[in-house]
Amino acid sequence: MKHSKATLIFTFLFSSLLFICCNSEQDPTTKNLRHSILSDTSSFFYVDVKNYPVKNKKLPIGIFDSGTGGLTVMDAIVNYDGFNNQNKSINPDGILDFEKEYFIYLADQANMPYGNYPSLNKTDVLKEHILKDFQFLLSHKYYESSDDEEFKIDKSPVKAIVIACNTATAYGMDDIEAFLKKAKLDLKVIGVINAGVKGAFENISKDEDCSIGVMATEGTVLSNGYVNAINNYKSQFEFIGEIEIYQQPGIGLAGAVDGVIDYIDTKANKTRKEYKGPSLTSKEAKINANILNRYNFDWNNNKNLFSGTKENPTKIQLNSIENYIYYNVVSLLEQIKNSKSAKPLKTIILGCTHYPFYKNIFAQKLNELYNLKENDKYVYRDVMNKEIILIDPALNTAKELYEYLSKNELFGDNELSKSEFYISVPNTLNKNVLLDSLGNFTYEYKYGRNAGLIQEYVKQVPFNKTNLHPDVIMMLKEKTPLVYKLITDFNQTNNKTEFLRIKNLVIL
Repeated sequence: MKHSKATLIFTFLFSSLLFICCNSEQDPTTKNLRHSILSDTSSFFYVDVKNYPVKNKKLPIGIFDSGTGGLTVMDAIVNYDGFNNQNKSINPDGILDFEKEYFIYLADQANMPYGNYPSLNKTDVLKEHILKDFQFLLSHKYYESSDDEEFKIDKSPVKAIVIACNTATAYGMDDIEAFLKKAKLDLKVIGVINAGVKGAFENISKDEDCSIGVMATEGTVLSNGYVNAINNYKSQFEFIGEIEIYQQPGIGLAGAVDGVIDYIDTKANKTRKEYKGPSLTSKEAKINANILNRYNFDWNNNKNLFSGTKENPTKIQLNSIENYIYYNVVSLLEQIKNSKSAKPLKTIILGCTHYPFYKNIFAQKLNELYNLKENDKYVYRDVMNKEIILIDPALNTAKELYEYLSKNELFGDNELSKSEFYISVPNTLNKNVLLDSLGNFTYEYKYGRNAGLIQEYVKQVPFNKTNLHPDVIMMLKEKTPLVYKLITDFNQTNNKTEFLRIKNLVIL
């Protein structure tokens, strides 16, 4: 594994040590929260696990992510047709495999991006967020809005859970499995990392020398989750070729996709104080002024905010999702190019659920860079395959979920249109929270909190047009039409969202 920045190496070593130390069943990191969920009947987070309806085929399937990126995983699942629904053979039959299931989706938008917590030495806080996401799917509780004092109790628990977040899988899977063991709950939990690795190796022969790229959040990179999973898979299935792994931490990219103000503001026309994405002076995500032609940023319509001139800028702030992608793809290839033992890049795992929304942009940039010349010489062609395969872990996740439900006879006779969608928002009734002018957690508060204080920092409320950014709504409509229809069905027909229709807050 290679990293381009000394600071990332140091932080990785520190976070890896913390990650290893905090992943045992005796880990005290989430002790207080586990107690609240399992034993404290007076706690908001309490779940009656002794009477939990396990192996009940009538229940929905739960999915959670740090934001809306996990909807790419849900989209892959609800559109999946890999099996014959009559005999369960691996033979597509033109019928959606999950058409008689329904889902409950949670986006922990208030606390995202998850990828930032490990590098800020807040892994313990991240673990609490993940366990609270899990608790929400187990429980009956939700709120109609952030200022409601009373919660509702008519949400269904779930029969299986998909962690549609790479960072949450890397840092939370062991904790969740330990929790289930302690709670004596026989509940299947599927993470996206192993699914992504399996997909990558489907395109690599046993004796092939090549490189695998991993593009993920900083937290996922620091966890070493993909590196460990790749090496384990290589050993387990006896791949004898030399496989090198290059990781690119996409600082700010997931946040930009979700419209987080720290990384993107499409209304801005000048550089911003709150910006925390890649820049000319960033230690973690430095834009190299000497290779601006390789990034080939789009400078039109304030997609880059800058000082100076385009040819010789003194400050650069990325302000479009495409420019974030350009930066990260070039940075990955620069790592490989500058390596002394680089093998051709064969495949890239899109190790953040937000990235597949823009899979075509990644592909276009890779094609551009394959053909890029400087002084009549190709810049990156020696370290690239002409056709680089982009792996979306969601497809293998859908396959694993199907096989589990089939093996355990848990397929139901439900209606996909009954699916529900919830998002976390700051709890405005909690006097300890600190909000910015837009009503979001301030960056300092979000990443400055300490673990162990069991509070309702957020409330999980139904998706509506006030808590989803308009650009995100448009993106979902264009890129995930079936999921978008399920969201609008939830807003327009579900009895849990009647208040939205009364207040004219539905997503149309």
